[in-house]
This record gives sequence, C-alpha cells and structure tokens, in this order.
Amino acid sequence: MDILKDLNEAQKQALLNCKGAVLVTAGAGSGKTKLLTNTIAYIIKEQGVSPQNILAITFTNKAANEMKNRIYNLVGSVSGLWISTFHSMCLKMLRQNISKLDGYTNEFSVYSDSDSDKLLKQVIKDLSLPLENEKHYATVISYCQNHNIDVYTYAKNSRRDEDDSIKVYEAYEEALKKNNAMDFDHLLSNAYELLVTNADVLNSYQQRFEYIFVDEFQDTNTIQYDIVKLLSQVHKNVFVVGDEDQCIYTWRGANFQNIFNFKTDFAPVKVFKLEQNYRSTKNIIETANKLISNNFERFDKVLWTQNDQGKEIECTKYYDEQNEAESVVSKIWAMTNHGDYKLSDIAILMRINALSLPFEQKLLNYNIPYRIYGGFKFYERQEIKNIISYLRIFTNPSDETALLRIINFPKRGIGDGAIMKLRQYAIDNNMTMIQAMKELAKGVDGYSQLTQKIKPFITSYEKLNALRSSMSLSEFTQNVIDEYGVKSAYLEQTDDNIEKLMNIDVFVNSVVEFEKSNGDAGLSEFLESITLEADIDYLGDDTVTVSTVHSVKGLEFKVVFIVGVEEGIFPLSRSSYSQKETEEERRLMYVAVTRAKERLFISYVQSRYLHGKRSYTSPSKFLSEMEIDAKPKQRKFDYQQFINRNVDNNFTKPVSSLSQSSNYAMSNQNQHEKKDVSQYKIGQKVSHPKFGKGEIVDIVDDGVCADIVFENVGKKTLILEIAPLEILS
Repeated sequence: MDILKDLNEAQKQALLNCKGAVLVTAGAGSGKTKLLTNTIAYIIKEQGVSPQNILAITFTNKAANEMKNRIYNLVGSVSGLWISTFHSMCLKMLRQNISKLDGYTNEFSVYSDSDSDKLLKQVIKDLSLPLENEKHYATVISYCQNHNIDVYTYAKNSRRDEDDSIKVYEAYEEALKKNNAMDFDHLLSNAYELLVTNADVLNSYQQRFEYIFVDEFQDTNTIQYDIVKLLSQVHKNVFVVGDEDQCIYTWRGANFQNIFNFKTDFAPVKVFKLEQNYRSTKNIIETANKLISNNFERFDKVLWTQNDQGKEIECTKYYDEQNEAESVVSKIWAMTNHGDYKLSDIAILMRINALSLPFEQKLLNYNIPYRIYGGFKFYERQEIKNIISYLRIFTNPSDETALLRIINFPKRGIGDGAIMKLRQYAIDNNMTMIQAMKELAKGVDGYSQLTQKIKPFITSYEKLNALRSSMSLSEFTQNVIDEYGVKSAYLEQTDDNIEKLMNIDVFVNSVVEFEKSNGDAGLSEFLESITLEADIDYLGDDTVTVSTVHSVKGLEFKVVFIVGVEEGIFPLSRSSYSQKETEEERRLMYVAVTRAKERLFISYVQSRYLHGKRSYTSPSKFLSEMEIDAKPKQRKFDYQQFINRNVDNNFTKPVSSLSQSSNYAMSNQNQHEKKDVSQYKIGQKVSHPKFGKGEIVDIVDDGVCADIVFENVGKKTLILEIAPLEILS
C-alpha cells in the first residue's frame, strides 16, 4: 500500500489506529507532517471517508498548502477538504454564518496588529485615559480573548484596579463592531460565540467533521482548544500531533498543558511517540537531547537518528558583536562561493531582533542577499498599508480606521480639524464616515468649507465603486492607485521613494498572482489572504535568512548559526527568576538547534553594545547543558585580509531586486582600487550610490571602517577601502 510506504513502525501504528482520540508526541524532524498527510490520505482512500468530512488545522498557510499538495499527490481530488490555520477556519465559519452574530455584516474587515493598535489608541483617546497604559490595555484584551474569559473575571482575579481596563475593553469591542471589523483574537472568540450560541450552526459542523486533525497542538491556546472540543463532540475522532519540547509561544497564550489536558478531556486516548529524527546529524540530535533533558514539564522521549554522525558543532567566543558578525558572514561567503551551499541553505538565528544590525551590515559589505524574518513585514510597510486601506473602504465602508489612514493621503488639505468635524457629523447623524461624506458632498448648511475639501475624495470613491464590478481585481487595484494619485507622494527622486514605488509595483504584481491562483476570488478574499499571512509563507528566495528563533518554527536549514548565546540574551534575563520561563527559553534554544540539518555554529561575545551601553557578558548556561566548549576567543578579524581577498577574487554576487524580500545590497565595484583611507575624517559629508548622502560620525577598527549616518537609511558601518564613497565636504 503506497500510503504506508516509507513510514516507520511508530508512524504506521498511529495511522492504523486513527479512530477515536489519538495523541502523537512528535519530536523535532520526526516526520509529523508525513504522518498527518498519510493518515488523512488513508481514511479517504482506504476507509472511504469523503474529504469534505475532514478538518485539518495547522499554524501557518505554508504548512496548510504543503499538506494539501501532499494529500492530493496520494489520493487525487481533495475537493471539500478543510485544511487551514485556526484563524482562517474561524474566518470561514464567520463568513458563512455572520448573520447569526450581532453587530456585524458579511463585509467585515480583518484587522492586522497595526490596525488594531491604531483603533485601540483612538479608543483610549476618546475615553480621555492616559495613552501610556496602552500596552497594558492591549494585554488585558488579548489575554481575555485567548483564555476565553470575560473581562470582569479577569479584573476580579487581578491584583490591581482594572476599572479603566474594563472601560477600554468594552469600548474597544464596540469600536470593532462600529467599524464592522475583527482583529485576530476576535476571529477566534467570535467564532466560539457563534458556535455556543447557535445550536444549529454547531450541530452542522459537528456532523460534517467526522475526523479532526490538529498540527502543532502544543501551540494551541485555551480558546482554540475549546473550539476543537466543541467541534469533536459528535464523532469524537480527534488526531492531534504536538511536541511540548517545542512550545515557544506561551507569551501569546499558547498552553502546552493542552497536550496533558487532552489525555483527560478526550479519554480514552491512544498515545504514540515519534522519536526517530530524519532531519539532522547524530551530533546535532545528541546535543539537542542533552539540552532539553533539563526540562521537567515534558514527556519522556529521546530523539535518535540513522543519519551520519556529521561534523562537530562549532562554538566560538568572540571579542565583540562586530567580530562575531564579521566571522559569521565570512564563513557564509566562503560556504556559498565555494559551491558547498546555496544562500537559502543558511540561517542566522538570534533570540531578539536587536542583535541583527551588525550581521546586516556585514552581509551588506560582502554583497550577500538576505531577508529579515520576525521584523517588519512587507504588508505592514507604510506605502503598502495605505493602498490596503484604500481597498478596504470599498469592501467595508464602515471601516473608519482604514478611512482615517488615507483620507488625507496624499495631502489634500483635510487636516485634523476637518476630520474631527466630519467624524462628529457622522456620530450626530448615526452614520458611517463614508455616508457622512456622501451627505456633505451634496451640500449641507454650515459645512461648505468641509464639503469643498472632501468632495474630490468621495467623488472618486463613488466613481471607482461604480466601475468595480466591471474590472478585474488587478485592474481595480491599479485604478484606485491612479485615481487617488498614490504614487504622487513619492515623486522626489530619493532612494527611499524609489524603493517605495518599487514596493507598490510588487504589491500590484501580488494582486495579479493572486488572481492567477484563485480564480474568481474577489477583493475581500485577497485582503483576507494578505492579512492572515505570516513571514514564513514567503520563504523561497535564494537569500540568507536572518531571523529570530520564534519566526522560523517549522523550518529547517542545512546550516544554522545561533548567535548571541549569552546570559541575559539567550536566555533572557527575566528567566533567571522563574523556572517556568527558564524552561520556555530552553525550549526556544532546542528549536534553534533542531533547525539545523548538517552544520551548527554557536557563538557568543565577551562584550556587547546593547540598550545604549557596552557591557561585559558571560556565556549562556545552555552551553554547559549541551556540553559544548568554545574555541579560544578571536580578538580581531583581519580586515585587510578580507579586503585583499575581495580584490584578488574580484567577487560579485547577484542581488535580488525584489523589494518585498527586504534584501539590501551595497553597490559593488568591478575593480577594487586601493584607496587612501586617511582622507576620511569624522564630520565629513559623503555620498554613496545606494544609501545617498550621509555624515561620518566615527572612524573605527584602526581606521579600516567608518560609521556613517545616512539621511535616508540611518547608520551604516562601511569598510573604507572598498566602499564607493564620494567626499562632499
């Protein structure tokens, strides 16, 4: 039987016993995706279960698409099969049944984190509360949603006065309904409310989903767990796969105790262990086992592999972060230029984003394309958010947050005073702001000046709305950009504006690609797809990955560099006061180690500049737990050797022009001529063909490098010998 081919004995046993409640504890790289897809294929092909009676829940769109493709290759048609993330599943349920939920229409928007932050700020401002408490209010709202409790219960259990939090919570809920919008957390809580308050809806889904599969079960939060319990009450066939050793999201509500709770709540439960690792070398697996064995809250399992022993794990102590970054990037340059590895085979992983700058600078100097994950997402860029907001007001005219973002972009003379007056008119007349603009455009006594300002905007809106049904999605998007003169805001020829215009073109192209892949799907579906996408959904370019460990969960690389492995950074200092947090940090290190397939490099420094000061550091306790010894520290990297090597080899690497990839590359000269670096002085004005105009603020590393603050891109450290700088003054 093809479906059982290449499965190990533990995987076969789990697959053949898939009826009822099944818990599979699957170690890193142990083939859990293969098990899930083959089990789904098995019940379709061998048990005759219709794909439409199966629900499979994953945590990324990338994983969902991969599973769908694998199942299709095994059984052919998968029509009707639900494979999606929790958020996408809840969104689908809500779209199908929104009439049964008070306060919303079917055109509701899905708010990204930045949208909900903006709305929350407005709510706090309207309540005349201090904005400095915004982070606390956001935490309260998210906690209540993810833990499936009401704000009054939270306030009762809190040790502080939460009267203001209750006000903000309730006002935020009302603001979402007024905007006909839901944020990520409310997709879950509203879906749960839909199910528990509408027996007919709940029963229809319970009857439909004969089998329910959940991937990455350790990352479920309380409300996700409760939704699974609700949906599975009729057929009781629930197959969950998880690894408590890889639970790294407790800070956002994930509760790996759900794995342990599952054994009680779904009893009787069949439990299977996947301990054979197919990803990594023996050296990497042995190191990971030594580390994670120090955690107490876990099942007893030990990973093993039939792979080769592999090369020894290298751990190096460096003088400082510049020395560390230089050595790491020079290794990457050597690995990729000698043909051993592609750029996409390599990842630089760190505990916090704040460590990325030196590595970005060195990657620039070596002209190595890279992409940042766990940082600023493409669809969160200002110029892209503006276009998305324009599009949203056509699908959801009640979306005040979107309208306020672009009502005066590009500048059209609608200032804060005019907006306040318009907003108050809408409130007084119980209208949306779009309705108020339409009304005022006709002419209302006492509002002539406001009418003059908003009339062009609303005229364009009504014109485009009338034409929308006759255009393709990409044509409509392009017409919105043109009609509202979005590109006119970036006409000045600066590097920053050129990049923004390129990003807009990339966005339009993404609409075209969406059309090709999604047939008759419309604007609402496109906006939903980009709002629910994650960083790793875009992985694929031949670039080095620079990322926090959190952002590469579920991925693997042939070569991994784990940097900044120091006490106070990895693990974070706050964990020293809590065994629970220490165990979470250890799980995070375990995830980092098990991303590596062939080579693993670990590094730390003696001195690091962070949080505005330079401090001496000590190696992470995780190193001793892994029984790893560092090589003797390297005090200074030979920059002249680096320069000479580049001159001799005349190296040039292609750089992706796709702005979406967040790559950066320094302009590279075909001939590296020796320069007199003594001509450069602190305070000089210089110009760079890529970064524009800047000022030298420091000469470092014995005159080899300069710190330069550029007007458009901020501070960069460049090697003076090869940097194409022109002295201006």
